Amino acid sequence: MTDDTDTTETEMDGAEGADEVALDPWGSAKVSDYRKLFEEFGIEEFDDLLEEVPNPHYLMRRAIIFGHRDYRRVLEAMHEDEPFAVLSGFMPTGDPHIGHKLVFDEIIWHQQQGGDAYGLIADLEAHSARGLSWEEIDEHARDYLLSLLALGFDPEEGTLYRQSTNREVQDLGFELGIEANFSELEAIYGFGGETDVSHMQSVVTQMADILYPQLDEPKPTVIPVGPDQDPHVRFARDLASRTRYFGVTEAYASFETADEERELVAAAYEALSDPETDEPVRCEDAAEWLAAQDAKDVPDPAGVRESAEKKLAAAGKEPLRPRVRFLDRNATEEAFEALIDAVEGEKRVFEEHIDSFELDHEEAEELARQVEVDHGGYGFLPPSSIYHRFMTGLTGGKMSSSIPASHISLLDDPEDGYDKVKAATTGGRQSAEEQREKGGRPDECPVYELYAYLLAGDDDEFAERVYDECVGGERLCGDCKEQAATLMKEFLAEHQEKREEVEELLEEADIELESPRR
Repeated sequence: MTDDTDTTETEMDGAEGADEVALDPWGSAKVSDYRKLFEEFGIEEFDDLLEEVPNPHYLMRRAIIFGHRDYRRVLEAMHEDEPFAVLSGFMPTGDPHIGHKLVFDEIIWHQQQGGDAYGLIADLEAHSARGLSWEEIDEHARDYLLSLLALGFDPEEGTLYRQSTNREVQDLGFELGIEANFSELEAIYGFGGETDVSHMQSVVTQMADILYPQLDEPKPTVIPVGPDQDPHVRFARDLASRTRYFGVTEAYASFETADEERELVAAAYEALSDPETDEPVRCEDAAEWLAAQDAKDVPDPAGVRESAEKKLAAAGKEPLRPRVRFLDRNATEEAFEALIDAVEGEKRVFEEHIDSFELDHEEAEELARQVEVDHGGYGFLPPSSIYHRFMTGLTGGKMSSSIPASHISLLDDPEDGYDKVKAATTGGRQSAEEQREKGGRPDECPVYELYAYLLAGDDDEFAERVYDECVGGERLCGDCKEQAATLMKEFLAEHQEKREEVEELLEEADIELESPRR
């Protein structure tokens, strides 16, 4: 979940099966085909909900933010003027650079939309996973924070912290660690016998970071990251679910069904129910109906039809009735009794679950969460996420802090920034004549990326004009790089001037700038 200086940010089971998609939270990531992320990992396309976003940031409008996971939950809170939060972290292993500016901008935009904004320094992770000394961490952390403030983060309205001095985060990490085990860390991150314990601890600390904005109250929370951080987000969503007192599902009978079985039971109920006669649908009738269906008419996902039929047949004449089910996962006895009292209308109470015949799923979720919070539980909502494309290095390939010419630090002398852009690789043709004839290739050009990601700012018309002139052969690489280099020089000079202006803000902010561990 942290953004480090290689602009990389994780890996879940099945990553090896994705063509040229390598996700590693502590290495370097390159994604050659972003469609694979939709197919392999279930990330949703951001463009599908762009029209629902109020005042979308240019990173959204230009499809630089290309994907999301459960972001509509955050948008609903924006539209309803309800609480929501944004959080992302930075591993201070080097200078902040223009790749990090993407995340800075995303945090700041959400804060401007009314969100509770959190920016954290992942110093425990930097110390354990990268081996940095506390002196080095302090130096880099200050630089990250100054750039974040210079770009517009409001420290009076937002929260800045470092992992090592936030006791609430550490305590939450300890509790979440109870729900995690080594086999999961091994499967998700490739940890083995040689992985040190502190590195593993840093993972559960990151999970605590992701859920930290909800400690005071459950609320939609978005984590803006690069796509290689998605497994961190998924793991946090899983842990958020495991800590809940109650699970809320849909059901049709007293027995439990897996999701695939429930779909088959629902199909049988819909086929057999008759609103005109109001005759109950019996479980044994549903079992017979399922057995008689052709596979092409009623699919048999993962071969679960037989198990669904057996459960239905065993229930005999019990009526099938749609209901919402509250499952007791981790509830105290007092909380479970309170939930029984809170569920109004027709209900059935079992030893480990409660069935409600009048609540819909959304109402049931909210009721379960409220009872949980009232009785000392977290009530976490699963965190959401948005994903931005990686910036290409100025020399082609990845942008890496270990290759100075490949990136522009936000601390670079403006003249050095100018020179780096002038020396950058382009998507141009072999000659000016060929460029005029065939046009350039902005989609393969690191210099065009500078315009789209940074230099055009909020001016979409300018970004589009640069693109169209390049494709049309009107814009030649020399002139294009000169313009980009000049704009980069101006940006760095302005940004560094703003950094100086916010020095006092940083000194007044509620964050320790020097680690007590030094």
